[in-house]
Amino acid sequence: MSVHSVTFDGAALAREAVRALRPSQIREVANAGLGRPDVLPFWFGESDRVTPAFIREAASAALADGATFYSHNLGIAPLRDEIAGYASALHGPTTAAQVAVTSAGVSALMLATQLVVGAGDRVVAVTPLWPNLVEIPKILGAEVQTVPLGYGPDGWALDLDRLLAALTPGTRLLLLNSPNNPTGWVMRREDQQAVLDHCRRLGIWILADEVYERLYYAGEGTACAPSFLDIARRDERVLCVNSFSKAWLMTGWRLGWIVAPEAMMGELAKLVEYNTSCAPAFVQQAGVAALRDGEPVVRSLVGSLRESRDHLVRALSALPRVQVSAPPGAMYLFFRLPGAEHSLDLCKRLVSEAGLGLAPGSAFGPEGEGFVRWCYACDPARLDEGVRRLAAWLGA
Repeated sequence: MSVHSVTFDGAALAREAVRALRPSQIREVANAGLGRPDVLPFWFGESDRVTPAFIREAASAALADGATFYSHNLGIAPLRDEIAGYASALHGPTTAAQVAVTSAGVSALMLATQLVVGAGDRVVAVTPLWPNLVEIPKILGAEVQTVPLGYGPDGWALDLDRLLAALTPGTRLLLLNSPNNPTGWVMRREDQQAVLDHCRRLGIWILADEVYERLYYAGEGTACAPSFLDIARRDERVLCVNSFSKAWLMTGWRLGWIVAPEAMMGELAKLVEYNTSCAPAFVQQAGVAALRDGEPVVRSLVGSLRESRDHLVRALSALPRVQVSAPPGAMYLFFRLPGAEHSLDLCKRLVSEAGLGLAPGSAFGPEGEGFVRWCYACDPARLDEGVRRLAAWLGA
C-alpha cells in the first residue's frame, strides 16, 4: 500500500476574504529594523513615555487583591461609570448603560463593525486611514468604498459633497476617524452635522473612531476635537469608539470602549463573549484610575505633543523638497518626501541606509502613496537626530 504525501498550503486553506486582506506595511518596515539598536523608530503610533505610575500602581493593587477572574462582558461597573461620567463631561449626558468596555480600541472597532455589518453589505470609509479600519469590514465579507481626503497647501481636507454622494441608499456603514491617523485631519462640526443628517435620512450607521479626540491643538480651553457624541442622540445609529492607548499613555494595556445605543447592549455583550469574554479585571481597574486622576496627564501630554509637532514641522520645512504642514490633531506628520511615490521601498531604504524608521504612506491605502508618516510623540532630541539622519540621507 503506497502512501502519498500531500502538500499542506496553509495560506490557500484560509478563507478567501482573509487571504485578500492586505498585510500591514508598517509592520513590514518595522520588522526590517526591530532589534537593531542603531535604528530610530518613529513608525508606530505610541509615545515614548511609560504609563504614569498611579495607573500602574492601580493595576498592581488590583492584582494583589486578586482581580484575576472573569468580569461582566461589558466591563466592571466602576469603569463603565467613570467612562459615562467622562463622556458626559465632554459631550453631554451619557449613561453607563450606553458604555461597553473592550479589550483594546481595535477590538472595539471589530465588535462595533460585527454588530451592524454582514456579508455583502456596503461600507464607505474616508481615507487615508489606519488599515485596520478598512480591512475589518472585509473580514466580514462587506465591500468597502473609499472617499479620499484632498491634499493642498493648507493640509488635508474633506470634499463633503463627494462623501455625501458616496453615501447612497443601501449603504450600511460609514467609517470615520477624526482626528485622523495618519493625516491629523479633523472633521469640522458643520461637516459632521451634514453627514449625520444625511445618514439619518438614509438609515446609515456611523462608526466614529475618536481615539485621538484629546490630541487636538485648537488652543487653550478646547478639551477635545469635535465629536459625533456632541450632536447625536444616544439612541440613534451612531457608534463611537475610544481607547486608553493614546491620551493616557496605555498602548500596551489594550483597553478601550464603545458608546452605543442602550438597546444594542445586549447584542454587543454577546459579541464580546464570543470574541474575548471580557477585558482583564485588573486592567480595568487601571482604567478607573486613569479616568479618575489622569486629566493633568492628558493636558500635559497635549501640550508637549503640540510643541513636538511644531518643532518637527520647522525642522522638516528646512529640508529641500520636503512638503509638510502642521495638522490640527493626532500625533503624526504625514508629509511628502522625495522618492515617496514608492513609499514602502523608500521606508525600507531609510531603515537600512539611514537608521530611520518611518511608516510608508501606502500602508494607509493608495491615497497615501507619495507620503510618509512620522510619529512625533517623543523627546525633541530624538526628533532632531531623526531629522539629521534624514537630511544626511537626502543629501547623499
